[in-house]
Parts: sequence; C-alpha cells; structure tokens
Amino acid sequence: MSETAAVGNDQTGAAGPSSPRRAGLVLASLIAVAAVANLGLAVANVALPSIGKEFDASQTALNLIAVGYSLGLAASVLYFGAVGDRYGRKLLLVLGMLLTVPADCLAAWAPSIGVLFGARVLGGLAAGMAYPTTLALITALWSGPARTRSIALWDAIGDAISALGPLCSGILLEHFWWGSVFLLTLPLAVIALVMALRLVPSHVNEATEPVDHLGGVCSVVLVGALILAINFAAVPNETALIVGLILVTAAALIAFYIRQRRAKNPLYDLRTAARPTFWVAAAAGLIVFGSLMGAMFIGQQFLQNVLGYSTVDAGLAILPAAFCMVLVAPRSAKLVERHGARQTLLAGYVFCLLGFLTMLLLWKEDISYWKVGLGYAFVGIGVGLAGTPASHSLTGSVPVKRVGMASGTADLQRDLGGAIMQSIFGALLTAGYGAAAGAAVAASGKNVNSSVQAELTKSFASAADTAQRYPATVQDQIIAGAKAAFLHGDQWAYLAGIVAVLLGATLVFFKFPKQEEEERLLAAYHAEDAAAAPRTPPAPAGAPVPVDA
Repeated sequence: MSETAAVGNDQTGAAGPSSPRRAGLVLASLIAVAAVANLGLAVANVALPSIGKEFDASQTALNLIAVGYSLGLAASVLYFGAVGDRYGRKLLLVLGMLLTVPADCLAAWAPSIGVLFGARVLGGLAAGMAYPTTLALITALWSGPARTRSIALWDAIGDAISALGPLCSGILLEHFWWGSVFLLTLPLAVIALVMALRLVPSHVNEATEPVDHLGGVCSVVLVGALILAINFAAVPNETALIVGLILVTAAALIAFYIRQRRAKNPLYDLRTAARPTFWVAAAAGLIVFGSLMGAMFIGQQFLQNVLGYSTVDAGLAILPAAFCMVLVAPRSAKLVERHGARQTLLAGYVFCLLGFLTMLLLWKEDISYWKVGLGYAFVGIGVGLAGTPASHSLTGSVPVKRVGMASGTADLQRDLGGAIMQSIFGALLTAGYGAAAGAAVAASGKNVNSSVQAELTKSFASAADTAQRYPATVQDQIIAGAKAAFLHGDQWAYLAGIVAVLLGATLVFFKFPKQEEEERLLAAYHAEDAAAAPRTPPAPAGAPVPVDA
C-alpha cells in the first residue's frame, strides 16, 4: 500500500480520499514554505534606490541585485525538483529553509555590491530546494477538484505575498538600514521549517530511478548564462562578455537537449513536455508571472525616483495587485473547472495587457495615485486569473512520478519568467535612461567632463548623488533631467511588456486546446501514464501499513 493511499484512507474530519490527512494544516505548511520563496523574490525591489546610494551602483548592478534571487531559483528548480523526487521532497524542503538563514544574513550585512549579488543568488538556490517541493507535494497528495482548489490557494497566497513584500520592506527601511529588508523572511522561514517538520509527509510516491545529474548541471548553466546575458546586453564595452555568455547559453542548450534525448531517466522528459497542455501552459505562465515581477521591478523605482514616494508609500502602492490576486484566484479555479484552462488563460492575458497599457499611457510625472493603483490592479487580476490554469495544466499533464518536473516548470514560470522580464525591462531601462541622459547633457550646452557625465548617465541614484555636489538650482535641473531620462527608459520597458503579452495570448489562442479537447487529452495522458507505470506488488497478508514519519 503506497503512502499516498495510506494518507488518503486515514482520514479525520471532512477530508476525503482526494486529500491527505489533516489537509488544511498540510496545505498551510506548504504555503508557508512557498511564502518564504515568494517573499524573497520581492524584498529587494523597494530597497534598490537605497542600495544604489549606499554603493554608488550602476543601473546594471541594481538590475543584477533585483534579479539575483530569481537567477538562483530559476537555475536550480528543475535539478532540485528531480533530486526531491528521488531522495525525498521533505528533505529538500527542510534543507532549503535551513540555508535561507545564512543567505539572508549575508545579504543584510554585505560589505560590497558583489557580495550582495552572491548572497541573493545563494538565497535563490535555497528557495530552489524548497519551492519545487511544495507544488510537487500538492500534486501527489491531492487529486481532482481538491487539487485545483489547493493549487489556486497556493498560487494566490504566494503571488499576494510577493506583492506585499515591498510594503513590508518599505516599513523596515523607514526605521532601519537597507539590509534589514533581507531579514524579513527569517521569522517566516523558522515558522515554515517547524510546520514542515511536523506536518509534511516524509515520502510520497517518490521515484526510484537515478537522477540525471549531468542534465541538471546543464540546466543550471543554461538558465544562469541566459539571464546574465540579457542583463549585460545593454552595458557598453562588454561585447566580449555578452558574446561569451550567449555562446555558453547555446552550448548548454544543445548539451541539455542531447542529454535529455539519450538519458534513460532524463531530468526533463521531452516526450511529456511536448504535450500541448504542458508546453503551451509553461510558456503562457512564464509571460504572465514575468509581467508581475517586471511591473513591480520598474514600478518601485518609478514610484520612488519619479513620484518621490517614501519606501512605505511605494510598498502600499502595490496593494491593489495583492488584493486582486487573492480575490480572483479562487474564482479562477472555478472558471477552469467550468470553461477550461484556455479561456481562463486568455482572460488573464487581457487584464495583463490593460495593466501595461495603463503604465505606458498614464504613468507620468506628478500623476495621481489612482492611475498607479489601476495599473497594478489590472496586472493583479490578470495574474490571479492566469496563474491557476497554468499550474493546473502542468501538473495534470504529467504522471505522478514526474511531478517534480511539473512543479519545477511551474516554478520556472515565476522565477525564469520574472528573471527574464526583469532582465529585459532592466536592460531597456538602462539603455533608455543612458541614451536620454546623454542627450540631455549634450543639449544643455554646458561643459561637462567625462567622469561627471558617466555618473549622470549611470543610473538615477548616481545622478541624484552627483546633484548633491552642486547648488540648489543646478540640483533641481539634474534631478529633473534624471526623471525625464528614467521616464524615457521605462516607456521602452512597458512596450516590451505589451509585446510579450500579445505574443503569449496569440500562442494560447492558437495552440492551447479548447475545453473538450483539453479534457480528452488529459484523460488520454492519464491512461497512457497509468499503463506505463510499473505495477506495485500487493503487500503480504498481515504486513504493516506504511505510516508517514
């Protein structure tokens, strides 16, 4: 008798065979673990202006600090998801929570921008151990509509916590130093660790095949090099580095593909990944979640640099996104059951598009808050609608022994999507800001030496710091020019968001199956996977029933 069966048949209260024993508490513990990872994604954004001033950082360096956590998480989730499938998901979950503590402490007291970036990557690796296991365990422990509802709650609360991260960080920055934001996750990590140790089953339908470690290394190199290449794309005089990173990305991609085709037990089953309910949902979710992270990344700098919001006010400004995600996500689960994933995904895309259009057309200097809140509300509704069908389609398209692959892909939607969109937005912001600031300096007619011009065009924080050396009238001119340059750069970013959303919606519209076809395909996949699964011999009479540790 499998542990899943043991959990399902040993019920207390209202839990049925589609849910584990003490289902509410188990789900709460998994959501708490996921919350640690989601909170870590967002805490740095609101502190970027403060970090820029502390280290006199370039816009590229700030982009890397913002994306470092996503980089570590996105690069590791597939590999660690497979390791958890084989050696124990609870083990990886606990190790991830334990590693979070030193990673956050190192970030909080980092002596340089390089150390801070390394600490952010390390924190992302810790989250990569813990985060994939949460969705994998939900998939293994729940089934049917109960699984859809559990995924919706996991999805909504996780995304809402990401949106609440800037508010909590802003409150800390009002009273403490910039590094305090990285300590925000520590109390939650301790609580999640205790809950996981006491409540999460130790072994649930784990694989017995060896892990494809070579494929795992290739996946780490592939994702890491890709994200770094995007971040450095707009940096002048770094052509050799950019070309090198692109070549590493291409070589890792080819090696990964060849390895997955030849390995007896591939890290990423390309046959399963080719199912339209899987790969289209993966691509669609990547754009949706990337839109949220990209909007938060640019938005926090816009609110503080251009509108002059305090860190607390900038954090409060994102609340409409969090509120709308929590409100909409449970209803999204019902829409998936009633109308299918395709229609729900497309509805989410419509609202994401409205969000970026609002930012492009209305987010100007000296605007009223309602325009800011409207943009975030649209994006929140879009992510709330699209998140559940994207995750549900992934987990429903794979056999239970491959839930690590599905959960890793679902995590990649958030982490790789966030990393890519933040990197693209950051690169465009850097290029647009630098071009506009350089043009403004040239048009001023003043004799500005090369070192001062480099400081003015490096980032908004650097320009603001440089302005403090001059009289008040000159300071005002420099800040006004920096604001105009920032607004020029962020327009490029919002246009990129619009293009990405339109491409994603087109993909879903033409490639994702309609409801009847989706249901038929999922049933066929389930039957195929069940027929291919090895049969477990019946337990001898009188044998003890496995009990979860």
